[in-house]
Order: sequence, then structure tokens, then C-alpha cells
Amino acid sequence: MTPFDIGLTSIVVIIALIYIGIYIPVALALTSFVGVWLMRGNVDVAVNMLALAASQAISDYVFGVIPLFVLMGMFASAAGLGQDAYQVAERGLRRLPGGLGLATVAGNTVFAAITGVTIASAAVFARISVPEMLKFGYQRRFAVGVVAGSSVLGMLIPPSVLLIVYAIIAEQSIGAMFIAGIVPGLLLAFAYCVGIVAMAKLTPGFVYQLDRQVSDIELEPMSVVDVLAKLAPSTILIGTVIGGIYGGIFTPTEAGAVGALMAMIVAFLKGALNPKKLWSIVIESGAITASILFIVLAATMYSRMLGLSGLPTQIASYMTSLDAGYVLTIAIFVVLALLLGTIIDSLSIILILVPLFIPLLKPFGADLVWFGIIAVVAVEIGLLTPPFGISCFVIRSALEDYNVRLGEVFAGALPFAGIMLLVLILLIIFPWFSLALL
Repeated sequence: MTPFDIGLTSIVVIIALIYIGIYIPVALALTSFVGVWLMRGNVDVAVNMLALAASQAISDYVFGVIPLFVLMGMFASAAGLGQDAYQVAERGLRRLPGGLGLATVAGNTVFAAITGVTIASAAVFARISVPEMLKFGYQRRFAVGVVAGSSVLGMLIPPSVLLIVYAIIAEQSIGAMFIAGIVPGLLLAFAYCVGIVAMAKLTPGFVYQLDRQVSDIELEPMSVVDVLAKLAPSTILIGTVIGGIYGGIFTPTEAGAVGALMAMIVAFLKGALNPKKLWSIVIESGAITASILFIVLAATMYSRMLGLSGLPTQIASYMTSLDAGYVLTIAIFVVLALLLGTIIDSLSIILILVPLFIPLLKPFGADLVWFGIIAVVAVEIGLLTPPFGISCFVIRSALEDYNVRLGEVFAGALPFAGIMLLVLILLIIFPWFSLALL
């Protein structure tokens, strides 16, 4: 087999390994090792080359931003900042069509600007929002669908772990990626709100339990002082982190450290932190960071192997010979991202596809910051689609006491996946949305 054949075969092998249940980083690392071995015919060369790739993959200072933002999100979650945002939105929006769905989107938008991790948003709002929506007569599938749909905002609105990883892989500024994600994130949240109101008006049976709607239940009123007290910590935290990066006061890594410290102080002042809880948060943050970096490490190995095979160059030459235009290249990327999203997580998709497509887009002069936003939105749709749909699995596991079926979560999330696809098309047609603040 030629190196090109080995590189091409490796893609099929990886998908097959993932389908039979092999852990994704293991599949990537194992395929990379065997691929280099076959291409060079020497196991020692394969070991040394992949060991070098592993040592260089996560040794950069910039990777310190990942555990710091994860830690900030964990402290914010412990402090109940997501619940505070939801409670304020609930009182302000409840009487609008689909009001509690709107409140869930609004609360998740605020929480997304603190956590940057979709799984955290899904787990937190599954426990906060779904019980409230069921109490007020909403359909269960709609309630879980809103949570699933709005949870993906955590990977688009900064500080997003996915944007950080993309920036590193594509050699772009993390700060620029954060700023570029603001308008698309708000646009997606707005599109969700429009979709919720439309569903409440046009298909009320999908949104409400028409035989037991109890919208007349009164909530305890909240004064202006209470509203400010609940929103102030989130506002100050978001303003400090994003404003510090945008204003050039902090590097992204420094902003992550400042944000983690501020979130820890908020959690402590709210009485949500004790030595046992602190240790639990540190351990969980370490586990999340380790899983992310393990995927990055394995994907770096795979990228090196693909580069050695010449596959990206050959694909670029082939598409040039076909006169594949700019739009077709983007369309192929989106289709592949959507297909892979049904079987693997979004981070792995970014690490596999981005190194393949950046060489294809460079001749067209594509803005790689804009492409990063397109890539993130495309792969995040996979979080809502079966059979993988990790956000849907997280929500189901968080609501075991409510006997929620996985099929209900996917059915509820389907309209929001459709809305994401429409927003993705809009972002492709109008790059301004991604580049307006840069």
C-alpha cells in the first residue's frame, strides 16, 4: 500500500473502531501508530515519531487556558449562577408564548458565558428548568428539547473550550475566536427564542400539555434589588473575563485564572464551598481537562500521520482538479461534520476535520476565524442528533427520577437542531456576523 492508501484507509478504520465502541483517543492513537509503522516499515520510527508528537501536543503554555476555564465553570455551577439567571428570566418571561422555554434559553445564554462546556449547561439546566416547565404544564419532550438545544450555546459563546482548541489547531488568536463567537452565539439564542414563540403559537400541542396547563400559578415576586443581586456576580465575572481579553489587559490564560479565582470567591461568599466540595470540584475539573487533552494528544498524532501520508495535499490537488469551488468545499465540510456528529463528540470532529480542510480553504483566502465559527456550529449540531447526541444522553441521565426516555429527548431536540442548521447557513452566507466585532 502507498502512504496515500494508508492515510485513506485510516479514516475508514477509525470510524469502524468508534462504531464498535473503542474509546475515541485510543482509536486515533492506535491507528496513527500502525499507520506510521506501515509507511516507514520500522516500529522504532513509529514509536519515536508519535512520542515526539505527544510531547509537543500539549506542552504549549496556551493549553493552560483549558483547565482554568473548566475550573471557572465548575465554581460558577457550584455557586448557582445558572439557577440565578434562570429565576430572573423565569419571572420576566413566563407569561409570553413558550415563556419558560425563553427563560431557559436566556438563562443558558448567561451560563454559557461563564462555563464554556456544553455538558455542564445540559446537566445544570436539566435539573433547574425541566421540573419547573413540567409544573407549569409544558410537554416533557419540549422541556428536555429546550434544555438540549440551548445547552450548545456553551460551545459558541465565549469562553468556549471548543473555540480554544480550534484556535490552537488552526494557529489563530484565542482572543479573536472568543470575540468572533459573541454575535453568532447571541444570534443563535435569538433564533431559538423566535422558534419557541412560533412553536407555541403554531403547534401548541408540541409545547403545552393542553389538558393541564397551569399558567395561573403565581411565583414569589422579585424586587429590583433581588434581580441585581442575582445577576451581578455573573455580569461582573463575564465582563471581567471577556472585557479583559478584548481590552488587552489579560491573555486568555490569565483571564481563565482570574475568572476561576473570581468564581471561587463567589461560590465561597454564597456558602456553596467547603473543603469537601472544593476537592470534588478540583478532581472533576481535572478529569474533564484530562479527557480533553487526551483527545488533543491523540488527534495530534493522527494529524502527523496524515501529513506523512500526504493525504491532505492529495485531497487538495484532487479537489483543485475537479474545480471544486469555495462553496462546494464548505458544503463538503458541513456534510462531513454533520455525519460524524452522529457517532463521535464535537471535539474529536474538530481535531480530525480541521487539519484536513484548512489547506483546502487557504487558496480561496478564507478567513480562518470565520471558518472556526462555522466549524463549531456544524459540529455542535451533532450534540443533538442520534445516535451519539451527547447532550441528550446527559439530560436523560440527569432526569432519571422523571423516567425520561432517550427518544423523547431526541424528539424534543430535533426542532432546535433544525434552527441551528438555518443559523449555520446564515453564518456561511453572511461572514459579517462572525467578524463584526473584530
